[in-house]
Amino acid sequence: MRSVIIKLIKLCGVLTFLVLLVIYLCNFLVEKKAADKVYTSVNEIPVNKVGLVLGTSKYLVGGQVNLYYKYRIDAAAELYKSRKIAYIIVSGDNGTKEYNEPSRFKNDLIKAGIPEDKIFLDYAGFRTLDSVVRVKEIFGQTSVTIVSQQFHNERAIYLANYFGIKAIGFNAKGVSSKYGLKVQLREYLARVKVFVDIVLNVQPKFLGKPIEVK
Repeated sequence: MRSVIIKLIKLCGVLTFLVLLVIYLCNFLVEKKAADKVYTSVNEIPVNKVGLVLGTSKYLVGGQVNLYYKYRIDAAAELYKSRKIAYIIVSGDNGTKEYNEPSRFKNDLIKAGIPEDKIFLDYAGFRTLDSVVRVKEIFGQTSVTIVSQQFHNERAIYLANYFGIKAIGFNAKGVSSKYGLKVQLREYLARVKVFVDIVLNVQPKFLGKPIEVK
């Protein structure tokens, strides 16, 4: 019985090591691909016609404003006002009438000084893969500036490259480790899922009719 327990412990150890190795490798590959494609300075980032803002909820469970959301608004407005992008596509979840990420972003972008006719909404950006593929297949963009926090930009850039999109990222301000710990831990698993989705040839939940950005 003791030998069986020892073998099980060893097996668990090996499996744990393999899981951690896979997580590490996925994280390494994503970061390496995006290393020279993410920017924190609006003065250094190249010009693109379109900025793709990746959606998130405006409010947290407790009712306070989500800082990830707030900082993405700030970053998109900064890019536009610096003439580094001419249009903004907001891609987010609008799974129900009550939950509409793109419209909330639009309203706050207008408050931040972005003209309404420069903002396009993608209501079917249920996850990053959907947002990235749809910016090409629906909005016709093969070159884009992605706007989110750095960890999210890196993953989106990897996906964009795989789907034939020339993408760079403008990093919205990050949040403290304590505030965003859950999100940052979840990101490691999200990066593993990037490769699972690629292997399984996962496609967006919805596509639809083309929308011209002009």
